[in-house]
Amino acid sequence: MSDVLAKKHAIQAFMQETSVEVTPAGASAVKNFSTILKPKMTVYVTFLPGSDFRDTLETVCRLKNEGYCPIPHFAARSIESEKIFEESLAKLRQEANVNEALLIGGGVDIPVGPFTASIEILRTGLFDKYGFNRIGVAGHPEGSPDITPKECEQAIREKNEFNQHTDADLYLATQFLFEAKPLFQWEKTIRDQGNKLPIHVGIPGLATIQTLIRHAKQCGVGPSVRFLKKNPVDMLKMSLRNTPFSSLVKAPSSNPSKLIFDIVTGIASDQDCLIEKCHLYPLGGLQKSVDWLYQIQDGNFSVSWDDFNVH
Repeated sequence: MSDVLAKKHAIQAFMQETSVEVTPAGASAVKNFSTILKPKMTVYVTFLPGSDFRDTLETVCRLKNEGYCPIPHFAARSIESEKIFEESLAKLRQEANVNEALLIGGGVDIPVGPFTASIEILRTGLFDKYGFNRIGVAGHPEGSPDITPKECEQAIREKNEFNQHTDADLYLATQFLFEAKPLFQWEKTIRDQGNKLPIHVGIPGLATIQTLIRHAKQCGVGPSVRFLKKNPVDMLKMSLRNTPFSSLVKAPSSNPSKLIFDIVTGIASDQDCLIEKCHLYPLGGLQKSVDWLYQIQDGNFSVSWDDFNVH
């Protein structure tokens, strides 16, 4: 098998189990998910600060009924009490029969209840009580605006320790980034510090450059934003990608193919790497992002020496 064909197969295999996400508001605008998503796809349902968990529950139930694998978000600092958290888990099990969740700290300055960090939610034991067997927890390759680097290190250590005393399997889910180098630096660092949790890396979907940067700032994506912004000419060209001027300025691709190529290459070069799969952040463009994803999953792309292009 040629190197190019082997690389294509590796990219296609890596992207097969890619998950996506929707907000309850975004889901309400979709009449039928079968017109957008392939059957049985894993779909995270976000919980935004100040929103009503009943909207998340309703969206999870709908996705389950339509044949998907929904995963609800929980934000520790937005949970009003342990009692309310337990009631939410009970409803998810009873009404949607889900057994996986994503738990994050949550980007609010003042907690609305007694929980300040995701580890405090884990230690209630309620996920085990209600039979949740997989739990995603936050990983921050480029830091977080909510906690210090030292606190990030401590959080990874505590989650690994907790993983030894729970019936659930924990994994690290990251915010999206724009380049692979900081991802692999972080993965190697936390592995050397004792991390054994598999990693699901976030990649940005097909969105405008302005949308990508806005979301990146909110997520605390640091080096990748500087990488993206360090060449103003390329930034201008990329901003014109989907306009009539695209061909005139030879605009670079605004999709994450180069990032995915580099991630797959990096994984292949380190047999101990814990990066397992990726999560696609649609960033407001679910239809076009998943259409692009499905082209990759179906093998409708060609590989060059350092990138690939969807047909």
